[in-house]
Amino acid sequence: MRHQPVRPVSGSRAVPLVAVAHGSRDPRAAATVEELLDLVRRSSGVRVVTSYLDHAPPAPGQALGGLVGEGADEAVVLPLLLTAAYHSKTDIPGALREARAAHPRLALHYGATLGPHPLMTGALERRLAEVGVRPDPETAVVLAAAGSSDPAANATIGRMARDWGGWRAVVPAYASAARPTPPEAVRALYAAGARRVVVASYFLAPGFFADKVRDESLAAGAVAVSPALGAAPELAEIAAQRYREALIRADLVAAAG
Repeated sequence: MRHQPVRPVSGSRAVPLVAVAHGSRDPRAAATVEELLDLVRRSSGVRVVTSYLDHAPPAPGQALGGLVGEGADEAVVLPLLLTAAYHSKTDIPGALREARAAHPRLALHYGATLGPHPLMTGALERRLAEVGVRPDPETAVVLAAAGSSDPAANATIGRMARDWGGWRAVVPAYASAARPTPPEAVRALYAAGARRVVVASYFLAPGFFADKVRDESLAAGAVAVSPALGAAPELAEIAAQRYREALIRADLVAAAG
């Protein structure tokens, strides 16, 4: 895919983007997030600032305060999350309320999560290809996500699985908070007659859940498990689209007001 530069939508200069990732004690996670955001920077030309909800600095409020200190009066805040759930619905909005109270002149525009998005299937297939797996009517896929206490988030993974064609079957599975687990899904697909089962990891970065899914799925008989999505070009394009969409919404609101 040819990536188009991200143009400023409002004002005479590009509005900075504050990306909010989950955060992890695993250093591979932060390195992967930075790799993805470097790709966004290079392909878009937008100023991108990284922040984390937990385990790593800076917090979103700190990142926004730093921009204010540099003279910024506007920012797009993008949840670097694959599914809309508690973090995107509660944690990040709470951090933005605190930032607005601390910096009342700072205009904040909240973007949508990276997933679901039509480009996500391409990113998943890219990572499966890296472990030697391509769409095949004889191969069944387990779409493995972190899982959530939010039923709507888990239902999103189910819809993604149903809409992903080219395989014998695609079923959702969850590393926590919901069933089936990835190894349960692997065994169920074999019991249903699949000759080959692979696992597509729906994780942004490597870490505890991605490692757990890989080890348990291989032990259950999966022939391959894809790595985390990481700095896939499709994810960088989605981030750029979410940035543009947030600014367009802001402009529409301003025009209506």
